[in-house]
Amino acid sequence: MISAIFDYEFLQNAFASGLIIGLIAPALGLFIVVRRLALIADALSHVALAGIAGSLFLSQNVTTLAALNPLYLGIGSSVAGSLLIDRLREVYKSYEELAIPIIMSGGIALGAIFISLAQGFSTDLVGYLFGSVSAVGREDLYTIMAIAVITLIFIVLTYKELFSLSFDPEYSRAQGISSRALNIWFMIVTALVVAGSMRIVGILLVSSLMTVPVAAAMQIAKGFRQAMFYAVIFGELSVLGGLVAAFYLNLAPGGTIVVISIMILLLVLGGKKLAASRSAVRNEEVGTGEL
Repeated sequence: MISAIFDYEFLQNAFASGLIIGLIAPALGLFIVVRRLALIADALSHVALAGIAGSLFLSQNVTTLAALNPLYLGIGSSVAGSLLIDRLREVYKSYEELAIPIIMSGGIALGAIFISLAQGFSTDLVGYLFGSVSAVGREDLYTIMAIAVITLIFIVLTYKELFSLSFDPEYSRAQGISSRALNIWFMIVTALVVAGSMRIVGILLVSSLMTVPVAAAMQIAKGFRQAMFYAVIFGELSVLGGLVAAFYLNLAPGGTIVVISIMILLLVLGGKKLAASRSAVRNEEVGTGEL
């Protein structure tokens, strides 16, 4: 496998992209989970699907757009969807959760329309839906690298504000933190990560990489920073294991990545339960000995 990575450029692109996504998706996903916005990645991925399908349709019918990378329109539509979600959350302040299904259903509807106009699913579209090891080009890798730089800069520069806003919005406002501007940028960066991740994980499964490693990390972490560290570790293990399995078994990488991340979650839950049982037994033995 190691020798194959050095021999084939598409494997270099896939593994480099996977390592990057395994870092930024769980790191940002922790803030998403804490803010109870776990479904937003699903909504934005379906909006990205509309952009991808629209780009493939345009490339079939407009000669000048034939060489356009569908990832770009997917990113654009995902960012537009994130801004619409933020706007709808402002409109429906008492029912903010309405914004997500509205945008998600709109993305699915537009995607279905463009897919039908493009005369059904193509190989390219299936690759975007479920991820593809061989389809990640050098241009895709550079785009994902740029998204990673933007994401990491955003997290580093706004970490304290994001942390405060996630756990105590009222205190954040009292401290003069501009929650409106920060929310808009948070939504935009989330859209970028979702769109960038879909090349490896796939549109239908990208939200899992942003939430499942976080769910596992929260079971064993003793603090927020530790939870982010564990989430990134679990995310990287899922991506690397999934890409290796996909390469050798000729499977869709998105599916294998998510299955491995769920297996890690189950192992963490099982290990935690086992540790709790052993601790209870020891405490019972100590109590019996004292008697």
